Amino acid sequence: MGFAGVIYLVAGIFILRKEISAAHGWDKLIILGAVFIAVPLAIFAPEHFRGPEFVGNMVPSYMPARWFWPYFIGCALLAAATSLTFRKFVRLSSTLLGLMFFLFVCMIYIRFALRHPQSRFGWTYALRDLSFCAGAWALASLYSRASSPQLSKWMILFARFVIATAAVFYGIQHFLHPDFAPGVPLELKMPSWVPLPSVWAYLTGAALLAAGIALALNKKPRMAAASIGALMTVLTLFPYLAMLVHSHGAPEFNEAINYAADTLLYAGAALALASALPRDPDRVQRT
Repeated sequence: MGFAGVIYLVAGIFILRKEISAAHGWDKLIILGAVFIAVPLAIFAPEHFRGPEFVGNMVPSYMPARWFWPYFIGCALLAAATSLTFRKFVRLSSTLLGLMFFLFVCMIYIRFALRHPQSRFGWTYALRDLSFCAGAWALASLYSRASSPQLSKWMILFARFVIATAAVFYGIQHFLHPDFAPGVPLELKMPSWVPLPSVWAYLTGAALLAAGIALALNKKPRMAAASIGALMTVLTLFPYLAMLVHSHGAPEFNEAINYAADTLLYAGAALALASALPRDPDRVQRT
């Protein structure tokens, strides 16, 4: 999983090296949105090829040929990662990728959240995958503007609303549960070796709340989306990559790399939205 992620990260940055060099300010990070989506997909794909372990835990019981779907999803993730990295058939792959995450939300996470309304994790997972869907469709909107301008606008509106809602929800969760690891607030608690763990949670929560509200109100939305992407990029580096380095044994490594990939994918979704949004008027006047 780690090897696949490194390969796609290096390839993506190499392919975009000229665009990154020519960009300024926020744009240097925003350009990497598609790469930050592709890398986690490449990381997740090998895990699906373990097949039977995923069937019991993830594939709904009503699905026919349950053994087949983990392998199919693994191939789909690799295909999408390759498409986004090498920028081939991006409109098709990002549209289908968004549809896949949307189906995950409808078939798995919403059902869990409704069955366990007292659990905050059900809604956290649902908003996480819905944000991944939103990021993929925001990326697809970039390639739909010429042929389907109205569809492109609806995709961007959907992505802005979803990512704003997730950011506000996650921000509140960081204030309610500051002992958990920052970013996408799931079951992992902050390790004891991280200094001032509650400070990380409160700062992350405040940043997510501010950016989410600005995004929802359409106030400098491009900067707000880029801010969420930048924050999640920083959290991918620390604490999650640091947790990966400190991990001992396969189970601990697997958990750490999944959290790092989730956080990077959320960063990529926010940056993809930023790339699809118009520049702020004051920035346009300066340039």
